Amino acid sequence: MRSRRPSLAGQLLALQLVIIVLVLVAVAALSLAQSAATFNRVEGRRVAALAEQLAANPLVRGELVPPESAGALATLVQTVQTQSDVTSVTVANARGEVVSSTNPLLVRTRLPFGGPDGRVGRGWSGEIDIGGSRELVAQVPVLSAQRQSLGKNLGTVMIGEASPSLWDRLVGASSYLVIYLGIASLIGLVGSWLLVRRIKRQTFGMEPREIAGLAEHREAMLYGIAEGVIALDPHHCVTLANAVARTLLDLPERCVGKSLDELSIEGRLRDVLLASDGVAERDEVVLRRGRVLIMNRMTVVKDGRTLGSVTTLRDRTELAEREREVGSFRSSAELLRAQAHEFANQLHTISGLIQIGEYDEVVRYVDALNLHRQSLDLTLTQRIQDLAVSALLMAKSAHAAERKIELRVSERTCLNHLDPHDSADVATVVGNLVDNALDAAADAAGGAEPAWVELEVLQDASSVEIVVQDSGPGVAPDLAQEVFSHGFTTKAAKAGERGIGLALTRRICVRRGGEIAVTNTTDGARFTARLSIGQRADSTMHTIGMTEGAAP
Repeated sequence: MRSRRPSLAGQLLALQLVIIVLVLVAVAALSLAQSAATFNRVEGRRVAALAEQLAANPLVRGELVPPESAGALATLVQTVQTQSDVTSVTVANARGEVVSSTNPLLVRTRLPFGGPDGRVGRGWSGEIDIGGSRELVAQVPVLSAQRQSLGKNLGTVMIGEASPSLWDRLVGASSYLVIYLGIASLIGLVGSWLLVRRIKRQTFGMEPREIAGLAEHREAMLYGIAEGVIALDPHHCVTLANAVARTLLDLPERCVGKSLDELSIEGRLRDVLLASDGVAERDEVVLRRGRVLIMNRMTVVKDGRTLGSVTTLRDRTELAEREREVGSFRSSAELLRAQAHEFANQLHTISGLIQIGEYDEVVRYVDALNLHRQSLDLTLTQRIQDLAVSALLMAKSAHAAERKIELRVSERTCLNHLDPHDSADVATVVGNLVDNALDAAADAAGGAEPAWVELEVLQDASSVEIVVQDSGPGVAPDLAQEVFSHGFTTKAAKAGERGIGLALTRRICVRRGGEIAVTNTTDGARFTARLSIGQRADSTMHTIGMTEGAAP
């Protein structure tokens, strides 16, 4: 059975207790060392003073004059021991032999002299071993006081005090050590409890192994998904960015910990990443470095406290390209449907005229239809010689007629045959702008004035300028500068759904070294797009494609 690991609180408590015990051991060692130093200082002075007094005693001097007499000295040393409460009192003659001592084993033996030289007749104090025990002793020479031998060494007096053992010192210090232990334990327990509460609050009550597992799962999840993920803290600093997000946003490898200012993130992208807390941003379209990104932002809140935000990113650039291609097929399908509807109405009219016998009227009606078609074809083919753009406008014209909108082509329009790559991009820009204009004009239809859309295409040696104006309500002033960077069409802006028609149009113009702008006129909105064509456009396309995302 797998043993259960201790909790974070238990580990912290055990660690605190170990630290407390180590501190108490260190304090006890210091206390014992201080106690030994105090004992040596205080008791050393006391035994030194007693030894000096005994050495100056006339009885000791008299008894040490040869031949020595130990009878009177024995009584004196016992009296000094009893009155002074010392461990030993010893008197030795000038030769270093013990004459009298409270320790009978030392009598007639050589006195153990201390000091660096251990010579007789020198004063000294310190610890030495006497009879198997450790004593703090003071050795004082006995000097003659007689005139004829003044200052002569007669012997040595040694008084000793037994040094307390380690156990005796611990017993003596046990009272305050227990108090220290109790206070330190209480402080350690309270500190551990407060520390555990703080760590639990910061880790949301998870144990270390749970945090480690969560981190492993997070790494596996974030770096295993195909979408980009970027997280910000309340101070607008990046706390997480997986490899996909770094690629889509063109962020450096070590972007975690840096603020959006340090990463030079501005404009529309910054607005989406820093949306108001509590407001969920859904399917926001952002242009970044030539990519069409779909972003979803969520605010992270825990226990009423905002922890930051998490934003996911998807690259819809290829999908936008496919939508453009599908849009071309859709335009063709709409053209066929509109023509089928128109032909059906015309056939019904011809059938009705035949049934009522108006054969001459049938001829005149067919001639009128043929003349109108030839006039429309002649107008487009004379002014727009590029077949792809001309065919596109034929489809848009039929679609506009079905929606009861007049599609005009300006008399100033002039477009020659284009290179296939140029033709495709010009057709895309024209198609997107005309579609937006038709939608805007259809929304404003129903008034006294008929709905209309006017197209003007001008070409010079190196560029094409496309101007599309409609009779719609125009573009709101607060969106006039942002409509392209937001990446939504006028229809999508009204319906609340984000599109990419104008975003693709701007992307094509910028890639080709051009630009697109929108202004409001008295009749409606006017979109003006310019893009380079020919060899000049080809030579600048790659450079522009790498730098077009400088402004998000």
